Amino acid sequence: MNTVAQEVKDKDLKKLRVAVLGAGKMGGILLQAFLKQQMLGPDQLTATVAHEERAAALSAQWGVQVSTDNLAAVRTADVILVGVKPFQVPALMEEIKPALTTKKLLVSFAASVKTGAIEAAAGIEVPVIRAMPNTPSMLGAGIAALCRGRHVSEAQMELASRMFEAVGRTVIVDEKHMDAVTGLSASGPAFIYIILESLAEAGVKVGLPRDIATLLAAQTTFGSAKMVLETGYHPALLKDAVTTPAGCTIDGILELEEGGLRVTLIKAVMRAAERAKELAAG
Repeated sequence: MNTVAQEVKDKDLKKLRVAVLGAGKMGGILLQAFLKQQMLGPDQLTATVAHEERAAALSAQWGVQVSTDNLAAVRTADVILVGVKPFQVPALMEEIKPALTTKKLLVSFAASVKTGAIEAAAGIEVPVIRAMPNTPSMLGAGIAALCRGRHVSEAQMELASRMFEAVGRTVIVDEKHMDAVTGLSASGPAFIYIILESLAEAGVKVGLPRDIATLLAAQTTFGSAKMVLETGYHPALLKDAVTTPAGCTIDGILELEEGGLRVTLIKAVMRAAERAKELAAG
């Protein structure tokens, strides 16, 4: 599938130097995806972590320079990926502020930290993009929502999208929608795992071995999602195609509706989005 982000030519990526500040779970996932897909070479990447021992171990594991010196990493970088925890962002920004310029691109995936807060902390008109990826990025099946700060160019948005496409799909949204994104796609995997677990337990209840029930539930969940993504059909149409008159499925759907599954899932996303908003407000 062609995307705007794929119009960023490989030769342009080969010129970039990228620093991953806080190479924890998501930062590490991104860095390893860049290397695995040969999007960026080891000499183009630097990363930072909090402890010297961890830095040495990751440097040996990944074959890239890993240190505890955020300021040095930023000085040599064109793109800075901010992967520290949200409460650590103010201190990090104060630390790297001397090395920031208006030509460097900051991409933050620190949850609930707004672009305006990072811009204010930088003290200059630095381009800031906020991203909200999710954990299936670990297997290249994630999705990241991106929103732009006040000083971001179209080319910089394309570049950020291309980078996050290394671990899945991307969408571009207004920042006002980022809390909703958090409630749906960032928290959503946990909701899906509960559904998947429940389907597997149901399989055990009706006599299936647990391993077979889990495999059936997982592959059914995967296949159903793939049908939506690849056909482009509305989920309701795909549901109707499975639901034959007076068949088994309609009886099961009746139980789901009586149990309030639909409303419960909607409320779960709403509550997670509300919590994201509370965290963003401090």
